[in-house]
Amino acid sequence: MNNRPVDVRPVKSRADWKAFMGFPWKVYENDPNWVPFLYFERKEFFDRDKHPFFKVADLEFFMAWRGDRPVGTIAAIVNHRHNEIHEEEAAHFGIFEVLQDEEAAAGLLETACDWGRRQGMTKILGPANYSSNYEYGLLVDGFDSPPVVMMTYNPAYYVDYIEAAGFATAMDLWAWYSPLDVYGEGAQNLPPKLVRVVEKIKKRYRITIRQLDMGDWENEVERFKGIYNQAWSKNWGFVPFADEEMIHLANGLKMILDPRVTLIAEVDGKPIGASIPLPNVNEILLKARPGPSLLSSYLAAARMLLRRRKVKLLRLFAMGVVEEYRAKGVDALFYYESVKRAIQYGYTEAEASWILANNDMMNRAIAMMGAEVYKTYRIYEKAL
Repeated sequence: MNNRPVDVRPVKSRADWKAFMGFPWKVYENDPNWVPFLYFERKEFFDRDKHPFFKVADLEFFMAWRGDRPVGTIAAIVNHRHNEIHEEEAAHFGIFEVLQDEEAAAGLLETACDWGRRQGMTKILGPANYSSNYEYGLLVDGFDSPPVVMMTYNPAYYVDYIEAAGFATAMDLWAWYSPLDVYGEGAQNLPPKLVRVVEKIKKRYRITIRQLDMGDWENEVERFKGIYNQAWSKNWGFVPFADEEMIHLANGLKMILDPRVTLIAEVDGKPIGASIPLPNVNEILLKARPGPSLLSSYLAAARMLLRRRKVKLLRLFAMGVVEEYRAKGVDALFYYESVKRAIQYGYTEAEASWILANNDMMNRAIAMMGAEVYKTYRIYEKAL
């Protein structure tokens, strides 16, 4: 099958796009840990007219073929907002999927590098689908369990293919796991140090914690955007959301958010921090196994909506505090309230992800809670 030459070419025709979007089902058809995409969401993800990321970036999509057989996919990206913020000339690659075919993998990666060079870029980073605000990083450790919501997954052989192509580690991202039953019913077994810190914080800074107000959705999204673009501004790889991007992402998450555990910290009514956990609806999609069709994905989405309150794992997707209140223990207050509420509403497991490996303060705080790193993701880079 592999004696025909690899041909890597842009995705252009309707037939090309159908093959491109359906390709992951070929890679993972026998992998019990892969969580299939919702096809209608993926279709919109690649639509230049519908997805707001295309307004802040240039992208080209490629597919590798052996004859009439698709063997791999990749996207080459120039994210102008990333380059403005970080003052660099970086391309990214993403949507990297390939069969066990080292030649095809090398061809796809070199095609993305060549495209980046033609755009005047001096290095390439990835995988990023499309930036740090979306699916980010390659799984390099922890292949024995399915990914949680909005986290990436890939075969282990991708690591060898990317490193063989000359890519080196730029940053590792950690996923921390904790069973919630260790904290006891009512969370009475939380670390005593954490409880003491929380009591002091409440008295000293007049901080109040409230849950997300779904009835004030548009204003809540605006509040979160303000917190996010301040709180994460100095993080490695950070890219601020454009207004349309934030609204698009928020509206996509609205149907799965659990407002009872989604928290806003305020001082005198002013938002100073936010904690956004996501119920792991991948638990439902893993069983539904939607196929590469609109009908199958709509049926799976309906099942997800009906059963989302039965999900047992909660993923801490985003947590941040504005600079004025950073290092004052607000994160501890979020951990305390999040665990208490998660247990109260029936969640039995938690994942905090992804956390930069060099974010010592947050990693120490999560470790203090008794969690353990159980998956590692990696962003690679290569000079062009």
